[in-house]
Amino acid sequence: MPRYYLGVDGGGTNCRVRLADENLVTLAEVRNGRSNLQIDDGDPAYKAITDGTRDVFAAAGVDYAETANTYACFGMAGGRMDSARAEFAARPWPFAGVKVYDDIDIAHAGALGGDEGGVVIIGTGSAAMSIVNGKRYQAGGWGFHIGDQMSGAILGRELARYSVEAADGLVEESPLTRAVIAALGGDNQAAMTWSFATEMDLTLLSRDGSEGCDDALIGRAPAEYGKLMPLFIEHFEQGDPVARRMMDIQLGYIDTYVRWFRNHGANVMAIVGGFGQRLFPILQERHGDFVALPKFEPLHGAIILARQNFSA
Repeated sequence: MPRYYLGVDGGGTNCRVRLADENLVTLAEVRNGRSNLQIDDGDPAYKAITDGTRDVFAAAGVDYAETANTYACFGMAGGRMDSARAEFAARPWPFAGVKVYDDIDIAHAGALGGDEGGVVIIGTGSAAMSIVNGKRYQAGGWGFHIGDQMSGAILGRELARYSVEAADGLVEESPLTRAVIAALGGDNQAAMTWSFATEMDLTLLSRDGSEGCDDALIGRAPAEYGKLMPLFIEHFEQGDPVARRMMDIQLGYIDTYVRWFRNHGANVMAIVGGFGQRLFPILQERHGDFVALPKFEPLHGAIILARQNFSA
């Protein structure tokens, strides 16, 4: 009887699903919608994975009924909470076995190839984890509203805020701040409109029709702020003074995690995530051989953990 492993890298921006055979050879891979467990009680994540599962089996030319012989591992954004992972694992999956991890766990398994050490995710969100002498340590990953200090989403939000202040004449303008305002609609009124939810539930408005309920103004998702990062990097590389000051703040957040890793004996910090990869040359200059690029991507880490958890 064939045996398959399915890995999921569920990010705040998109969800990747990979099907592998018993030797961990990739048979097919697909991409689907956003999959943060903290968004809408995990319903978009469930849909992204179930749709992705059908797509990946079709792409591999494997009968969907073989999900009964498939063992799955999900590494999920928003999976920091034990209760969120347990509830998601309890959903009606078609697989022979399912294990749900925080996305940092699959990043660690992939980046270090099973070795001990530390890993940081610096993408739409951010988090850190290490295994030292068999002990697991974790920090960050508490989400956009109260954590994720190293993330592209947080930096994007602060960049948007600063750019609005610059347009008001409160702080120094630069080509970057003007480009941000242009990207958000051209002026501060447009930027304010952009910052609100794209669809507003009118039932949340007060009875006289005024915007009397803060719940109506949900605001843009973290990934929307993260989309400002290419613009930020472009202007940083051109020497924009605001970009350079904001980069100093960003690097300061990362320095905090470097100290945390060193304090409990980690000997390496692998950098995972699109924004982190862009920052790697700067981090290498700053921290030398303590920082490293990942050996494998998080999605392969999910496949590795699927086999480890459900060995024949």
